[in-house]
Amino acid sequence: MNLDLPLSEYTFIAFDTETSGAYPVGNDIVEFGAVKYFKGQELGRLQFLLKPREKMSDFIIGIHGITNDMVADAPKMAEKILEIRDFFRGCIVMAHHCPFDLGFLALEYEKAGLPLPEEPALCTSLLSRKLIHGVENHKLQTLVKHLGIDGGQAHRAYDDAHACLQVGLECFKKLGESATLAQAIKSQGKQLWWRDYSLLKNDPILRTLIDAINTKRDLDMTYEGGSSKGETRRVTPLGIVRNPDGDFLQAYCHRDKINKRYYLSRIKDATTVF
Repeated sequence: MNLDLPLSEYTFIAFDTETSGAYPVGNDIVEFGAVKYFKGQELGRLQFLLKPREKMSDFIIGIHGITNDMVADAPKMAEKILEIRDFFRGCIVMAHHCPFDLGFLALEYEKAGLPLPEEPALCTSLLSRKLIHGVENHKLQTLVKHLGIDGGQAHRAYDDAHACLQVGLECFKKLGESATLAQAIKSQGKQLWWRDYSLLKNDPILRTLIDAINTKRDLDMTYEGGSSKGETRRVTPLGIVRNPDGDFLQAYCHRDKINKRYYLSRIKDATTVF
């Protein structure tokens, strides 16, 4: 894909997901929102609730305000993923803390047997850290207030997607009219490609981790890191966190009796405990 055209020549989609938990494996998207934008015009939008596989906890409901009753009769993601695919086709996506949302959505593409888009993605959180100054932090709602944006209802998917678009456009303005997509990617400091968020690839260790998370089983795992490098340890896997600096398994360590992170690149072996 040509990354050297001015930003004004690309069609962008800002999107947001609200989820039933923190981890793409084991948790689900419960609300999806997106807005499509080209040359100053909104071309379309998507917004719908989705039914998760399991009921949400009170803690999660407290974050986004979406209740189990609200999603009880909602469609499942499998019924909506083709609509999302068609809406996204050929566009550059952006999200605030994009690795989180991209991690969830890329997995849904793969579960549906769909190829991952070839276009790069942008993260308005990373862009804003480089380009928007004088704010106490770069959370979406802080930026909404700082920029005087109508943010709608915080932690609802379409309103957050629309706010994300406005933050992205402000970042583009600061890059300048002639800025290219390649320059925007360089400014955010990380390259974010859909292909890097593939989880259902032919990796036996990763498959074992995913199966253990989905079946809620413990693992005996050899980890080349930490104070006990190379030793096998028993863990209860909680989920996989998508991180531009390296994906990691969040798990409860039985020996240390605490939750710890284990970078996937350092996990050398894993066996499900039956």
